Amino acid sequence: MMDPMKQLLAYILLVNVIEFFLMRVDKQKAIRGQYRIPERTFWLLAILGGAIGAYAGMKTFRHKTKHRTFMIGMPILIIINLALFSYFITITD
Repeated sequence: MMDPMKQLLAYILLVNVIEFFLMRVDKQKAIRGQYRIPERTFWLLAILGGAIGAYAGMKTFRHKTKHRTFMIGMPILIIINLALFSYFITITD
């Protein structure tokens, strides 16, 4: 069984990869005029630790970059995520 530190790091990696991938999928859907992924999905995953993946996806795919809430909110959530991850890392040591 994995120790809590490895579980946390695996979770962080997974949620960020999913968020990054969803940004790509949503960008492709936008280009094709298809049904889109709801913004609340991106926010929920970002709150749950995927803000870095969301921001990386925004920059990589040039997606959601005209939305002020995303351009301001995601960096704020990155800071909050990093603070929480740091806290959890210190309490598991």
